[in-house]
Amino acid sequence: MPRTVREALAESGPTFSFEFFPPKSEDEEVLLWKTIRELEPLRPSYVSVTYGAGGSTREHTIEITEQIATDTTLMPVAHLTAVGHSVAELRGIAGNLAAAGVINVLALRGDPPGDPEGEWVKHPEGLEYAAELVTLLRAHGDFCVGAAAFPNGHPRSPSVDSDTEQLVAKFRAGAEYAVTNMFFVVDDYLRLRDRVAATGCDAPIIAGLMPITNFGLIRRSEQLTGAPFPEQLGKRFAAVSHDPKSVRAMGIYETSKLAERLLEEGVPGIHFYTMNRSKATREVWANLALGARV
Repeated sequence: MPRTVREALAESGPTFSFEFFPPKSEDEEVLLWKTIRELEPLRPSYVSVTYGAGGSTREHTIEITEQIATDTTLMPVAHLTAVGHSVAELRGIAGNLAAAGVINVLALRGDPPGDPEGEWVKHPEGLEYAAELVTLLRAHGDFCVGAAAFPNGHPRSPSVDSDTEQLVAKFRAGAEYAVTNMFFVVDDYLRLRDRVAATGCDAPIIAGLMPITNFGLIRRSEQLTGAPFPEQLGKRFAAVSHDPKSVRAMGIYETSKLAERLLEEGVPGIHFYTMNRSKATREVWANLALGARV
């Protein structure tokens, strides 16, 4: 069984993975572990646990990641963000992760605490860019480090080309793969892949997908990606917005179709943003006939 995402990507066939976030209440904690247990039999290549803005869920992220590593058959990836931390704090967190046996880390610059769309302010003794965090992690432990990628460009990047330069910088700093934020148009991913390849970089870029199961997730996706929801797809959802069951069914169908096309295009992996619920992800999984992997 692979110990790192790097090893999982080196195996034949694309990787499939799921993302969770630390719960904020006891009820959410119960739901999270129910979801993990429901998805575990699908034998994902790995699962990841997010990290709250400004380190707001730091201890819980490490705790959950460690528990996944020790109490399940799953390989966990811990998120780590630079925002709100000094270099000394980041080194300490890296040490805590290593001590907990967590060797897979996704290095992120992170959103400002309180308001993801607010001004990003560097910690006076911290890091400015995610590439610097990648360098720190590679220098302070035997980590397999991943990074974030943005098919439509990061909301704070002045241009798509500038954003591509930042991604390539993360790869050159030692990131061994990237995971995209959610997107809904295959060509957006393919153009990103082509831009990176044009620089001479061949690092794998995993596609991040999230099924739209209710109308509110459309607005949520725009907040998270910084990109408007595709107009034509939005019209199709709007046409059935009066019927929640139809919205959900369309979301499952569209995500399944998107994943199928990506697999045809040779994507190295697909990463599902689960929102700590398993049903929609399991339905897409079933539509893709991924059960053959189990």
